[in-house]
Amino acid sequence: MVDRDLAEMYGVGTKVLNQAVKRNVNRFPETFRFQLDQIENTELVTNCDRFANLKHSTSFPYVFTKQGVVMISSIL
Repeated sequence: MVDRDLAEMYGVGTKVLNQAVKRNVNRFPETFRFQLDQIENTELVTNCDRFANLKHSTSFPYVFTKQGVVMISSIL
């Protein structure tokens, strides 16, 4: 799940969600969360119209696995 969608689901800003993760980074191993690279971000924008605003973004979104979604729910 993309950080933007997860933040919307919990009613917080994307920046707030990512700050909470950074404060608790030891709870998020690479198997819970990863950041898209430029190629993956381009594919996401190309395949999903709802991510069109990410096309010109200077930062790439974080993506959470199922375990990461559960962990972020315990932090927020």
